[in-house]
Amino acid sequence: MTPPASTHPVGKPRQAAIAAWIGSALEYYDFFIYGTAAALVFNKVFFPASDPATGTLLAVATFGVGYAARPVGAFLLGHIGDRYGRKKVLVFTLLLMGVATFLVGCLPTYNQAGVLAPVLLVVLRLLQGLSAAGEQAGANSMTLEHAPAHRRAYYTSFTLSGTQAGQILATAVFLPVAALPEQALLSWGWRIPFWASFIVVVAGYVIRRKLDETPVFERQVATEGVARLPVAVLFRDHWRDVLRVVFASIIASVSTIFSVYALSYAVNTVHLDRSAMLWVGVLANVAALIALPLCATIADRIGRKPVFIAGSVGCAALMFAYLGAISAGNYPMIFVVGILMFGVVYSATNGIWPAFYGEMFTTEVRLSGMAIGTQIGFAIAGFAPTIAAAIDGSGWTIVAVFTAALCAVNIVAVASGRETYHVPTEELGLRTAKQAVKAGT
Repeated sequence: MTPPASTHPVGKPRQAAIAAWIGSALEYYDFFIYGTAAALVFNKVFFPASDPATGTLLAVATFGVGYAARPVGAFLLGHIGDRYGRKKVLVFTLLLMGVATFLVGCLPTYNQAGVLAPVLLVVLRLLQGLSAAGEQAGANSMTLEHAPAHRRAYYTSFTLSGTQAGQILATAVFLPVAALPEQALLSWGWRIPFWASFIVVVAGYVIRRKLDETPVFERQVATEGVARLPVAVLFRDHWRDVLRVVFASIIASVSTIFSVYALSYAVNTVHLDRSAMLWVGVLANVAALIALPLCATIADRIGRKPVFIAGSVGCAALMFAYLGAISAGNYPMIFVVGILMFGVVYSATNGIWPAFYGEMFTTEVRLSGMAIGTQIGFAIAGFAPTIAAAIDGSGWTIVAVFTAALCAVNIVAVASGRETYHVPTEELGLRTAKQAVKAGT
């Protein structure tokens, strides 16, 4: 089915996509180096008083704390983005993330400052979570509203390509650091990736200062105006879609379990080579850079839902093979299945949601709807590694079953949604809003 012609203002899709890609790569470099450090180092640097198993659990839990802060940030930054513009949110989130990440590298260790050290670590992780809450929703809204109607999934996928690039950069930076002698790694080596965020802040600020506001948002301001309280409009007219996005976003558990739990399980429990496991992440994310736009292009042609659901089913099945390969210490299978699952199959979900979620909402509440819905779902996903670490005493199979159950939640949520690839940009979310008004009369 060919999408109808859209009459929404002509934007600059390539400029918006490139800016979103670069900005997301820089922002998520900061966010992901924390996850790597939590899996490899923080249990010894900030929680040495605990036994090894408890220390690992606490370190992984601090990774989840950043996700817990994201719903709060979503309400705040969603309001700013829908009332004052997408650009303001994107500049603010980058600065906040960069400063918080740099300060993590300056923290004293537990041996130097006692309990104050992990407390400060959690505070800075909360600030990272607040920043991340507005990053993807802002970048996705920016690219979707600049894109032509028949290529919205393709252009919005660049935000997630940037996220994957940030994860590649974060993991790559840790490869030489992880190869340091244990004493050097624990004393100063782990700090280097965090200090490098200063470069991230400067480069990202220059890039995002040059962004143009979206023509769709500017027309909204000039014609209908913006809502005084976008969140109130969102929950009045689009509450069902907010819930749908929350449950669909739980698919991010595949990412957090792969990036944090599986890495920690491989290194700390099975005692596999640290550098080899980091390379699995690097190569999987390289594959994702190719798979994301391809999956998004398919979704622009046949629809969002079939591509999204196929990816969720594949991830549920492949998690059994990946954790099984780690448990067996089978390096060839670890690489093959890891790259296939996270680099290719997961991209069928990751490349589609920026368009699919954003298309559920009108311009008036799009950033709030995406931010609040995704960040509540991502908060659940952020604690998935903590839950997995707590239940894996019964073996890796229970963790794979847990992940598959979360994928099933996503499948039901996506299947219940409206197919939107054929809807003109100016009509996105209008049916939902009209239904809400009719129901209230």
